[in-house]
Amino acid sequence: MSDLATRTCTPCTGAMPVMDASAAAKAVAALPGWTLAADGRAMTRRWEFKGFARAVQMANLAAWLGENQGHHPDVRFGWGYCEVTFTTHAAGGLTENDLICAARLNAITAR
Repeated sequence: MSDLATRTCTPCTGAMPVMDASAAAKAVAALPGWTLAADGRAMTRRWEFKGFARAVQMANLAAWLGENQGHHPDVRFGWGYCEVTFTTHAAGGLTENDLICAARLNAITAR
């Protein structure tokens, strides 16, 4: 998993292999802060802040990363929080692209 943050997403297609529940659970567990959805098809991380501006900045960072990688997250934010969810909509579940983006976002926010 350690090299995921240095990799780049591949273009998404419906033919991309989706991770099975066991592989998804293992992969997400290796990414600090991320949790696997009950159905195993998405992963989410929540950041908490003191105020609204930092939450907006985090949402913008996630949006920038998604645009940069061509793999766009679902983002929810409000006063004091930002939640980012990755799933590969075209494939109907978690793919390697989701792991790459989550690892990259972790690396960016760890600085």
